[in-house]
Amino acid sequence: MSRLIARRIAVSAALVFIVSLVTFLLQAAAPGDVARTLLGDHYSAEAYERLRHELGIDRPLLTQYWQWLTHAVRGDLGSSPLSGLDVSSEIAHRAPVTISLMVGATLVTALVGVALGVLSAVHGGRIGRVIDVLSLVGYALPSFWFALTMVTLFAVTIRLLPATGYVSLASSPAGWARSLILPVATLALPGIAVFAKQTRDAMLEALSRDFVNALRANGIPEFSIVVRHALRNAAIPVVTLVGLTFISLLSGTVFVEAVFAMPGLGGLAVQATTQHDVRMLQGVVVVFTLVVVTVNLVVDLAYGWLNPKVRAR
Repeated sequence: MSRLIARRIAVSAALVFIVSLVTFLLQAAAPGDVARTLLGDHYSAEAYERLRHELGIDRPLLTQYWQWLTHAVRGDLGSSPLSGLDVSSEIAHRAPVTISLMVGATLVTALVGVALGVLSAVHGGRIGRVIDVLSLVGYALPSFWFALTMVTLFAVTIRLLPATGYVSLASSPAGWARSLILPVATLALPGIAVFAKQTRDAMLEALSRDFVNALRANGIPEFSIVVRHALRNAAIPVVTLVGLTFISLLSGTVFVEAVFAMPGLGGLAVQATTQHDVRMLQGVVVVFTLVVVTVNLVVDLAYGWLNPKVRAR
């Protein structure tokens, strides 16, 4: 297991480097630059070239990237030339919003989806068909329609939940939970159907194995067979799905943060891209890449815990 972790860390370091370099080159290839954004619509060629020199963006691209990288490996992501804000501080300020959305949506998706999948596999029949229909309906509903409907119903009509904004956990735990209900539900809805289908298929396969029949023949309670034995054997594909769901929510949070006016990293990345704020965008990309790397490592460790054969490799 230690060798597996060491290999994953080495690959992850290379991945962070490659992603940051590609992001830098793609942003540099996009039309415009931060100097034009700062100068506005009317400026002279001399003023434009002078500002490019002051910002250091007239130097070769690889030279600019190397300067950023040498500071980044020491934990210094620089400051935004547009707002003057420290990149690390701005990311630290916005990260709790995005992390709260991703963790909350993943937990809701996994818990509800796995519960529906287990019920569908164990009971089958009419209950299984009802669960399948509800899961597919949830998967088919467009996220934007569901988000607007939830806002209209719970924020405008009933006035039970806030329509927009984010309340930090430190200032008000109850307000924090209320501000997350609608966006988390919007993010979780499409994934619940996928979890239910995957869990049901894995559970049906596990329940059909010979060891389950042997446990039943020995008088082991059905609840114990389902939870302690079948569900654990079916957990490996579900763990993979948890990791994929969490990573996919990185893009989903961009939409949700825009709809519900939440100051997260997704909105910051979009704003930095449109304004050609390379330093801010690089910082957000590095954080997103580290999230992906961490989730993949956790999934690998979960494999080792669930399957001893993985630990032996």
